[in-house]
Amino acid sequence: MNQRAALRWYGAGAAAARTGDEMSGTALLLAGLAATGSAATASSLLAAVTVSAAIGGPFLGALLDRAAHPGRLLAVALAGYASGLAIILVTLGRVPVHVTVLVAMSAGLLGPALSGGWTSQLPRLVPYERLPRANALDALTFNGASLAGPALAGAVAGLWGAPAGVIVAMALICLALPSALALPTPVASVTPVASDTSDAGERASGFPTGLTSGPTTSLTDDLVAGFRAIVRIRPLTRATTTSVVSCVGQGVLVACAPLLGARVFGSPAHGAALLSGVAVAALAANAVLSGRPRLLRPDTVVVCAPLAIAVALVLAATGRPVPVVTAALLVGVGEGPQLRALFAVRHREAPERLRGQIFTTGASLKITGFALGAGIAGPLATWSLPGALLAAAGIQGLAALCSVLSRCGRRCRRSLRNAWSRPCSRSG
Repeated sequence: MNQRAALRWYGAGAAAARTGDEMSGTALLLAGLAATGSAATASSLLAAVTVSAAIGGPFLGALLDRAAHPGRLLAVALAGYASGLAIILVTLGRVPVHVTVLVAMSAGLLGPALSGGWTSQLPRLVPYERLPRANALDALTFNGASLAGPALAGAVAGLWGAPAGVIVAMALICLALPSALALPTPVASVTPVASDTSDAGERASGFPTGLTSGPTTSLTDDLVAGFRAIVRIRPLTRATTTSVVSCVGQGVLVACAPLLGARVFGSPAHGAALLSGVAVAALAANAVLSGRPRLLRPDTVVVCAPLAIAVALVLAATGRPVPVVTAALLVGVGEGPQLRALFAVRHREAPERLRGQIFTTGASLKITGFALGAGIAGPLATWSLPGALLAAAGIQGLAALCSVLSRCGRRCRRSLRNAWSRPCSRSG
């Protein structure tokens, strides 16, 4: 299979799996509510899947890095996730709730396979010089899935009932199995040196970036090495910290969207329409950048995107229709390139033998940040909806500040070391 066909095959599988994943969250909420009549049970299912995904990411990524055939392991993870959804659907309302929640937690452990697990395999499909464009196209599958998944879940549930939404989500995930099995196996190769000259020499020693071979260390050692790489490789640290803090703010916005729709437009359903506007704008922004993948430096976008989202949240806090709609579009313009830039930094900086773990661990940390933001949004919005949105804007500003301080801190430490090593001059 040539590179163009392989990339199309990859894109089709990634789009199907991620749409099924985005659809499954909404479908589980609707199915849980329909089967039990309890909003608490429905939300507990989604929470169980989300929390366990945050836990399972590092382990799944480490296993992908060690696998001789990562595509097969990815296919097993997809099949396991779909099977978990099927078991949840069968047990809902028929067994005690805690049993179904336990099944949801088990299925959620495999959730990162649908996000970071796919993206970590992209460098094996295209040469390094074509990676920016492939990365932009990969980000489009996330944006498209976030737009189509929830809408499809609602439409299917409205036509054929809530359980049908879960079934369609399972089918979409299973459609990705052939693409996963077709992924190439690792070969001995050398990854080019990071192109970010501003951080030349910052790539920590001890993390080989070249030869890909079978595992020679234990799983525990690989897990420790993965976390060490995220902490020690400065561009990875900056991108990861900024994206996780930004996800806290995004979680606040998503949780406040129904309240914002009700207050500004008279119906909570309009909050969902605002989130659709965010997804459309993100999709459009990445579509434009896919044609010019080198237009913006990823490290610059990582810093600037949260600032754009912060401005948008301040507009949303005004509570007026035109600024609120403008804010939704501006959030999407920030979020779309932000995701693409994050992938670009990870691809560029991640050591080859730790790539899968860094991608899935990063996805897990972002899920945790999003869940934290959604959790604090309730009390904040109860106190004041504009106050909650302004707090989310402050969190986005903090995300940008984390990146700036990380870069400035490195320069300050370097200046101090130079000053300390310079011979002291004695006067008079």
